[in-house]
Amino acid sequence: MDNLGNLLDGFANVVTPMNLLIALLGVTIGTAVGVLPGIGPAMTVALLLPVTYGMEPTQAFIMFAGIFYGGMYGGSTTSILLNTPGESSSVVTAIEGNKMAKAGRAAQALATAAIGSFVAGTIATLLLVVVTPPVVQFAISLGAPDYFALMLLSFVAVTAVLGASRVRGFASLLIGLVIGVVGIDQTGQQRLTFGIPQLADGIDVVVVAVGIFAVGEALWIAAHLRRRAAEVIPVGRPWMGKQDWKRSWKPWLRGTAFGFPFGALPAGGAEIPTFLSYTTERKLTKHPEEFGRGAIEGVAGPEAANNASAAGTLVPMLAIGIPTNATAAVMLAAFQQYGIQPGPLLFERESGLVWTLIASLFVGNLLLLVLNLPLAPAWARLLRIPRPYLYAGILFFASMGAYAVNAQPFDLFLLLTLGLLGFGMRRFGLPILPLIVGVILGPRAELQGRRALQLSGGELHGLLGGWVSWTIYAVVLVVLLWPVLGRFVVRGVRERLVTR
Repeated sequence: MDNLGNLLDGFANVVTPMNLLIALLGVTIGTAVGVLPGIGPAMTVALLLPVTYGMEPTQAFIMFAGIFYGGMYGGSTTSILLNTPGESSSVVTAIEGNKMAKAGRAAQALATAAIGSFVAGTIATLLLVVVTPPVVQFAISLGAPDYFALMLLSFVAVTAVLGASRVRGFASLLIGLVIGVVGIDQTGQQRLTFGIPQLADGIDVVVVAVGIFAVGEALWIAAHLRRRAAEVIPVGRPWMGKQDWKRSWKPWLRGTAFGFPFGALPAGGAEIPTFLSYTTERKLTKHPEEFGRGAIEGVAGPEAANNASAAGTLVPMLAIGIPTNATAAVMLAAFQQYGIQPGPLLFERESGLVWTLIASLFVGNLLLLVLNLPLAPAWARLLRIPRPYLYAGILFFASMGAYAVNAQPFDLFLLLTLGLLGFGMRRFGLPILPLIVGVILGPRAELQGRRALQLSGGELHGLLGGWVSWTIYAVVLVVLLWPVLGRFVVRGVRERLVTR
């Protein structure tokens, strides 16, 4: 009941005229930027992170919640009308969505994506309210060794599970850890500052996020896409017929059931549940002949899974302070921007802020539905912006935002350097998420590791802790050794089949 009362207090904070206006502004900006080709939710949040700088924290996070959900909504428009997913989790939506658009059913595809996102977002946010407090209670019981083990698991998960190469994943993580340790350490010693005074306080995580995501992605896409605007499939006002509703509501619910749990897992992300949802709908459908040609179930399920996964990422981020995907990592940077540390004490120290943020997710989700259904044709017109103007604008706003953080020209040099680093990482296939996780969690892992060693008098067994850390280390070993173990298992199965 306390949680329900806190949530109602959060709604009371959100529904004031000014805060509603800020929520509307957030979802509008988030959707508009998320619609643009090649700009996924993570880049949207990173690019617009400086917009909230200088605002009062509660209002900033209301806008930020709108930007977060708006970026998720906007990606479906690009996937359906342009066949250009903003990120990997939108690939599955494009498979059937673009085929529907080419068959003259773009309105129905956009409608089922928007309504499915609303349904999934609402249910997943309710689950967030129910699940997060117990996770917080569990997190309070953890000690320094357990937190160190959790962060080690995050490092291993995002490097070993994501991407095509573990070597590239660990290389990206190492770069992030190096960036994260720049500045003065806890003993007062300078590290990797090279005698530059501006580096003594470290590299601001906002500058890193904007540089790696926004500038790096803008440089990469501008270097590879055509100069002219893409050909966009015309669309009227989104609507759904009776048969469309009948074929969509079950995929919405199944997609939500897939998305939320995977979003809360380290490196779970939205890619796996969207593919699982697509595969499930393909097996359960009564219209198998339409799959591959524009089946509405293939849009409804994956899009619901994508948005439910987004809400799931907030559980470990708010309760433990650990991001599970790139968007959550940038959101964590937003908390740090205000000197707020997500984790088990967040609900105690910043209770009003947290429950206002959760309440604003409900409000933003509703505003997005009201906004997206009538304005889908207007969002489609944004896709006609010529590429040079589009990416020049992104670079301009990224530079202005990064400069606003500390008002130091040196940050612009850092922004350009990090943007070129992001461009190079994309060129050589290094994943971005391990770098961001390394920058954010690296200093925190060092802090928890130091505490654990201090408690044990410098003995390494101090990092082991209790059963939680032992379990986590066992999972880490399985993840690291799985390629070798899997090879032996497959070989053993083959030998048994041959002997038979």
